[in-house]
Amino acid sequence: MVEEEKTLENTKNWSRELEKRIINEINSLDFTFSLNTEKEIFSLDTPPPYTSGRPWHLGAAAQYSKIDILGRSQRMLGKEVLFPVGMDRNGIPVERYTEKKNGISIKDTSREEFIKLCKESLDELEGEMLDILKSFSYSGDFKNVYRTDSASYRALTQSTFIEMWKKGMIIRGTRPSNYCIDCGTTIADAEIEYKELDTNLVYFYFKIKDSDKKILVASTRPELLGACSVILVNPTDDRFKEFVGKTAIIPIYEKEVKIIAHSYAKAEFGSGAVMICSYGDYNDMVIIKELNLKETILIDTNGRMNENAGEKLKGLKVNKARETIIKLLQDYGAVDKIEKIKHRTPMCDRSKIPIEIIPMDEYYVKVTDIRDRLIELANELEIIPEQHKQILINWLKVSNDWPISRRRYYGTEIPLWYCNNCGEPLVPEEGKYYIPWKELPPEGSKCSKCNGDKFTGDTRTFDTWMDSSVSALYVTKYLYDKEFFSKTYPMTLRPQGIDIVRTWLNYSILRNYQLTEKLPWKTAWIDGMGLDEHGEKMSKSKGNGVDPTIVIEKYGADAFRFWAVSEAMPGSNFMFSESRLQGSSKFLTKLWNVARLIKQFPAQEDRPTITESDRWIIEYTKKITNECVDAYKKLNPYLPANKIREFIWNVFAPHYLELIKARAYGEGFSEEEKESALYTLNSTFKELLLLLAPITPFITDTIWRELYSKESIHYQNITNFPEEDNTILETGEKLMEFNKKVWNLKKEKKISLRDKISIEIPQELKPFEKDLIKMHNIE
Repeated sequence: MVEEEKTLENTKNWSRELEKRIINEINSLDFTFSLNTEKEIFSLDTPPPYTSGRPWHLGAAAQYSKIDILGRSQRMLGKEVLFPVGMDRNGIPVERYTEKKNGISIKDTSREEFIKLCKESLDELEGEMLDILKSFSYSGDFKNVYRTDSASYRALTQSTFIEMWKKGMIIRGTRPSNYCIDCGTTIADAEIEYKELDTNLVYFYFKIKDSDKKILVASTRPELLGACSVILVNPTDDRFKEFVGKTAIIPIYEKEVKIIAHSYAKAEFGSGAVMICSYGDYNDMVIIKELNLKETILIDTNGRMNENAGEKLKGLKVNKARETIIKLLQDYGAVDKIEKIKHRTPMCDRSKIPIEIIPMDEYYVKVTDIRDRLIELANELEIIPEQHKQILINWLKVSNDWPISRRRYYGTEIPLWYCNNCGEPLVPEEGKYYIPWKELPPEGSKCSKCNGDKFTGDTRTFDTWMDSSVSALYVTKYLYDKEFFSKTYPMTLRPQGIDIVRTWLNYSILRNYQLTEKLPWKTAWIDGMGLDEHGEKMSKSKGNGVDPTIVIEKYGADAFRFWAVSEAMPGSNFMFSESRLQGSSKFLTKLWNVARLIKQFPAQEDRPTITESDRWIIEYTKKITNECVDAYKKLNPYLPANKIREFIWNVFAPHYLELIKARAYGEGFSEEEKESALYTLNSTFKELLLLLAPITPFITDTIWRELYSKESIHYQNITNFPEEDNTILETGEKLMEFNKKVWNLKKEKKISLRDKISIEIPQELKPFEKDLIKMHNIE
């Protein structure tokens, strides 16, 4: 802050230009975390933003501004705040961005070259994201930015995997897996979203063996006909009782399958008879396992039909194969009819294409064995708002073992080698970052099974959530600094979005519990989603994200921050509205003009005898302060933002300032009465600035330093007052009602607010009489 500068005097409106003058100073304030503190530690496991493309939309930036408000408010409540800044730099979206940017394919590029290009893309995108964070004065620890693709972070991910391996928490198996053809890898259940898609429900006949009868089956996946292993009918469906136990002949393929009664078949859907194939959907997988049926795989990992599908389908993509089999069935005379329906289809949440279920050799983290304990932990965890806890619990109730291996390039490598002689996995020791696809195992390694010394490294990487789920362990220095870890873990708060409850929240609880037998934090703060002006979720894939840099440049960071936090309660979705953002900007102009007025009246160090008018606003400010401080303690910055705006706009400026303006100027009042006004004006306004500082760091610091102190407002504390005097607050309500009555009366008389008026002041307002006479020019 330039000491000689008189910003309030020389500038009528708050603007982004004023923010730019002080942004370097605001962002260079020292909030270094001290482990050896006597303060209560408040630690945030902040979400590392995903550096996977541009622009970083306004909804995400708004969420991070709210996280910053949480951190700033806890500092001002007198706590030692651990506020890390991280960058999530692993996973499929990074690879997709690199492919698109460079016009290449991962399949046609060497691994080393592709990784190099990914890093270049990430560095560029990271710089832009960090600039956006700094543009609205995100007050995290930029001196120690962590990156999930750094050697130290990947070493932690691998070390935790090795530790879990030794504890028997990792299993390997060839299981039917969710497979995204486009991504070229297995994905977890939590990475699937369901959409209602238009599809054909095909009705076709199977002949009954040794009979002239037929059974009608309906399916949305006729291309899997060659993998049919059984036909199910409902036990209560009288239409099919004669067929139960009989053998049906698969049309075209001429293979035999049994017809059995099973409750999975729904009489009301399709024909009432359903064929079970490996694998049409998750239910097929369950039935095949339950009945111990043989699987026949028709689709390969390239999304094409294999030799098991028959010569006429072999090599075709799934959709083309579906068209072809329908034509073949029609030519065969088996098709009864085709209906157009909406079908609930599992989609990859990244590629947005339907997934296939293909048996894959993968590594899994055990979940089902401890599912009940995870539900207990979810109930123990404080979640804000409370209703969002059910999202987590509902997911945990149906969660399965988590497939963690991925067939991609840019991610943390699975730290395993396999014996060339017997195939036994070689597991190294914790603490180092291993790259098995291009490095030999540690020197002197021997196979534990056959004593062989020749190995081949695993070429797969981890699911990116394996990295993200240990963010709390990384920032608390798990494995590396026992003292730091013991004082900071479990962390205080996990702030995050509602859209990653099934992934980041869920996997973090799972992994941290398996490793530490504790929840990773005391509280999870779940924010809603940013929506565009049409109520749709903002996302890069939809292309409906608003660029925050444009908004901040136009309206300023403080207006953006105030809009973000005042728009919705924690946990609720918030919709972008430029008119609402303009409203936030107007509020800041109001605050600025109040400060310009107050600057004319120097602050009084010593408290004088306080008049009744001043006592009213002091008590009212106490009330607002107590409500705001309590809300900050409860991690609800929405309430302070709205309460302070309401107070300044509808009480402090129109009623109190107008009430005491003449007295502050000393017009017809004693020196003692004037001193009361000057003291109260400044003491109450100082309190309001302190309450607003976590939300609007630029304007509050500018005003604070120009009016009250050379030391930044962000080094000050906020605290509760003793309980306010409700009696005078009730009288104050009557005071404001009287003011409105006078204003309305002058309006009816079509006279100026400065004109004289004759009106009787109520008896209960006699203590305010002298101020009221001056304020309204009462005769």
